[in-house]
Amino acid sequence: MPKKFTYRGYTLEELQKLPLDDFAKLLPSRQRRSLLRGFTPKQKKLIEKIRKARMSGKDAPIRTHCRDMVIIPEMVGLKFAVHNGKEFLVVEVKPEMIGHRLGEFALTRKRVIHGTPGIGATRSSMYVPLK
Repeated sequence: MPKKFTYRGYTLEELQKLPLDDFAKLLPSRQRRSLLRGFTPKQKKLIEKIRKARMSGKDAPIRTHCRDMVIIPEMVGLKFAVHNGKEFLVVEVKPEMIGHRLGEFALTRKRVIHGTPGIGATRSSMYVPLK
């Protein structure tokens, strides 16, 4: 039997029924402060898009530059295309992501993968016989 998701003792359904102020009390201090201060105009626009997407039931990702938006229970199950500075990365919000920020899941830097050094790249490679 799979383990049932809970956040601070509340199931996902209970979290979705909670008013935003009560939900904010469950969050860590940085996210709680962010929510209690109110949403910025960009965040308000994103919330409108979220509610519109919930009503229409479409599966297309919601495009946003709003990386600082705290993930609230209302967002669970939706897909977001979060801008990482170069492109939009699709992030599907799962219950475990509640309380984090959207930008945490759209990394801005790629992992560096170095190739092999070429001939003449180092002093020692001068003495390697050519194939």
